[in-house]
Amino acid sequence: MDSVFERIYRIVRQIPPGKVATYGMVALLSGDPRRARVVGYALHRNPEPGVIPCHRVVNRFGELAPAFAFGGEHAQRALLEQEGVLFREDGRVDMEACLWDGTEADT
Repeated sequence: MDSVFERIYRIVRQIPPGKVATYGMVALLSGDPRRARVVGYALHRNPEPGVIPCHRVVNRFGELAPAFAFGGEHAQRALLEQEGVLFREDGRVDMEACLWDGTEADT
């Protein structure tokens, strides 16, 4: 049986380049919509930063993680920009253009 973290990592691996998901969306797809904070904790403890693309997870407003574990908020933004994620003038991700719809999620 999968652990909660394993389910979270499996979902996050499916977010394609150029798209983002929210913590709440990952929680929902992993089986418990009330575990958004657990998603954040799991991603902070990401055992495979180059494999599990935790930089593709943002909050529901499109804001980046101020304490992004792998280089800070600026590193997260740089990674997303390299993948083609669009940002609004206020610094938030353009959620309308870049929110992943989760259709390929295999829970």
